[in-house]
Amino acid sequence: MNFKQLAAKPQKLASGHRSCAGCGFPIIVRAVLASTDDPIVVANATGCLEVTTTIYPYSSWKIPFIHSAFENAGATISGVETAYKALKKKGKINQEIKFVAFGGDGGTYDIGLQSLSGTLERGHNILYVLYDNEAYMNTGIQRSSATPFGASTTTDPAGKLRPGKQEFKKNIAKVVAAHNIPYVAQASVHNLIDLTKKAEKAFSINGPKFMVVLQPCTLGWRYPSAKTIEIAKLAVESCFWPLYEIENGEYKLTYKPRDKIPVTDFLKPQGRFKHLFSPGNGQMLQKIQEHVDLEWGRLLKLCGEA
Repeated sequence: MNFKQLAAKPQKLASGHRSCAGCGFPIIVRAVLASTDDPIVVANATGCLEVTTTIYPYSSWKIPFIHSAFENAGATISGVETAYKALKKKGKINQEIKFVAFGGDGGTYDIGLQSLSGTLERGHNILYVLYDNEAYMNTGIQRSSATPFGASTTTDPAGKLRPGKQEFKKNIAKVVAAHNIPYVAQASVHNLIDLTKKAEKAFSINGPKFMVVLQPCTLGWRYPSAKTIEIAKLAVESCFWPLYEIENGEYKLTYKPRDKIPVTDFLKPQGRFKHLFSPGNGQMLQKIQEHVDLEWGRLLKLCGEA
């Protein structure tokens, strides 16, 4: 699918929602939903996407939508998919329907991980899409296991004694891949062609599929709202956020930067990392670069690119 074809697709998420200016998840949701022509049922964990698109009595969703609690989007969508299979077996439904769950990092990395894991292990024919903004943004920018090393959040703020989060971000794609599901992909909001190709592939595969898409947050990451796509691109070009897929256990790199840029190019425009550029914190920047280089090298080996 090219940009022209993508733009011509009917919109399944209406304009007029109340997400922040510059927010990336409306772009992600529209791109994913446009990647199949089959009817879609969506479950959505509590979070920014849910609260800004379903403010009672209004809804931005033009397709069937179920709001789940933070912790059970996986269970919800697996129950709907199971009911569909039962009705189809009885001959009460004869059309092909896709099932998608959307969740933020709070409802996926942390609170919803148990429900998601059960859904994957049972083999439900669903697609789970994680829009990753790297903190609990909807409830006040608290740190999560998706928050990167060194980032300042409201529950782990940068100060004299502790310069931001001291733990590295959980690799959720590898956690999900350990369930031995048919398809896992990592994508970014700035590269819509790569994103839609992965979503199209996911919809074509039978069984559980998982996509994690980087979604910079203007509020939590503290950058001007017009810079979302630029920030996402810097994450990919620095290899902080590589683009790849895992199909039946086989890793494949879907984008390799021609000239890998320093990770500081990605960190510096963001207020959440401002303290790292103060005197005395240079060792933290070095630690982040070393971690990015190590993980990038490991990924290249897994993809046969080393």
